[in-house]
Amino acid sequence: MYLDTPAPVKGENRMVFRSLEWSAFQQIRQLLAGRTQARFTYDNGVLEITMPLEGHERFSRLIELFIRILVVELGLKLKSMGSTTLAREDLLKSAEPDNGYYIQNYALVADHEVDLVTDPPPDLVVEVDITHTDIQKNDLYADLGVPEFWRFNGREWRILPLVEGGMRSARSPQPFPW
Repeated sequence: MYLDTPAPVKGENRMVFRSLEWSAFQQIRQLLAGRTQARFTYDNGVLEITMPLEGHERFSRLIELFIRILVVELGLKLKSMGSTTLAREDLLKSAEPDNGYYIQNYALVADHEVDLVTDPPPDLVVEVDITHTDIQKNDLYADLGVPEFWRFNGREWRILPLVEGGMRSARSPQPFPW
């Protein structure tokens, strides 16, 4: 018997480089950032360059819409960072999430450009990772001090709050007051 099952969705194209110095990562990023829609994630010598595809972008926009509606319904304020680079050379970590949001810390960053050396990290970071990623993003965002990470793999949406220095699954998001 033949079952017609849909092909798995490919959300991103990825390229990984290993044993790469921070300075080499910065050079590659500067060279390609203005020429492509690529996103760059760097973690202790591992550079992952991601090119989002249509499926990725569709899910990313749906999650963003959900967050915006939730913020309005709860009467909160929101600063959206988009895929702004979250970089800490001192930690040898850098990421360009699908979106980063300031909700609880909105008042601390609302009136200026964020500097992660002096400002807190976003309250919430969202990533759509449909295609396998080589970087442990839960650990990466925990190391950057992000209080909560939402991750969607094309089938499952995981809410991961920062707990005792690492990310753990949770039922209710911490950036929201419930």
